[in-house]
Amino acid sequence: MVLVVCSSVSSIKALWETRIRKISEDREEQRRRRGPQEPKANRVGVGVWEDRALLARLTQRVHTEEGRLVLRLEQESWSSLPSCLLHFTQLQEWHVHRTGLTALPAFCSSFHGLMVIDLSRNALAHVPKEIGELPRLRELLMSYNRLSSVPDELGQCESLERLELAMNRDLSALPPQLKNLSRLQHLDLSMNDFSEFPECLLEMPALEWLDMGGNRLQQLPHDIYRMEKLHTLWLQRNELEKLPDHISLMISLDTLVLSSNKLRDIPPLMEDMTHLRFVNFRDNPLTLDVTLPPKDPNNSAAEKEDKDQDQEEEDQEEKEDQEEEDQEDQEEEEADDREMFGKDFMLLYIREARKRAYAALNVHCSHQSAEAPD
Repeated sequence: MVLVVCSSVSSIKALWETRIRKISEDREEQRRRRGPQEPKANRVGVGVWEDRALLARLTQRVHTEEGRLVLRLEQESWSSLPSCLLHFTQLQEWHVHRTGLTALPAFCSSFHGLMVIDLSRNALAHVPKEIGELPRLRELLMSYNRLSSVPDELGQCESLERLELAMNRDLSALPPQLKNLSRLQHLDLSMNDFSEFPECLLEMPALEWLDMGGNRLQQLPHDIYRMEKLHTLWLQRNELEKLPDHISLMISLDTLVLSSNKLRDIPPLMEDMTHLRFVNFRDNPLTLDVTLPPKDPNNSAAEKEDKDQDQEEEDQEEKEDQEEEDQEDQEEEEADDREMFGKDFMLLYIREARKRAYAALNVHCSHQSAEAPD
């Protein structure tokens, strides 16, 4: 019995010794493959030197321009901005282009004097909520990135005057909090994925310039006239089928681009928009086929003569040559305006639509009179 127990203990001991030896050999093999390891202190030292190298590299990209401290990084590899940038919290402008940057760092909130952040043409997919902690920020430019949203906190940037978010293909909505951007004047939302006109835009009292071209808008809000200071509106390459009548109440609008939509008609009330200088209805399936008549050269010559009355007298031959060249240039510009902006076309279309409506009404009344019993 004693022999059996001793034999069992010896077998178990031998088995464990074999396992321990195997584990030791495996660990030794792993260490051999990894190569010699640096002491922890050395690794920390390497990290310090790397930070110093990045800091030196950033220092070379910081300049004073027109009294402002500016960071410029262009066509370099910076997928992220290192924390050592915090050595330059006095920076007033960031210009980081074509670097592959994927995110705006949360520590941006430490740069209280930042007035301009230009991160156009990168790979940004995220904007941190800390962006709302920049009270002096005036310009935020993030076009040609990969943003699908912007944080609610952006509405806290009370000094923001210019916001550019063009060409972020998955961007389809804006948070309602952006209505608090009371100083925003310039907004570029072109070439995105908006199918609805953001409601918050109607409540931006200072907005003057808006580009929503290249989206999927199907209609405009009926109360678009609330945008009282808007003077330029780009809506080309959308899916608009109709314009609201109240667009005629936009008292400041002088440039309206509506090319490449699905418009069938032009609201008659737009005839009263005397302040509207440029409008473009090119490439819309309008119901009426209207063609502008050729420009009367006699009228152009008369207008030119009136404009030249106050000029100093010159040699008659030179004056005639100059007038001829000026007239040709003027006619070319007028032709371009008529073709590109189409205000003359718009007015003619409205008049023609009204004329045809009256004609149809007269025909209808005549038929009713003829059918009426004596």
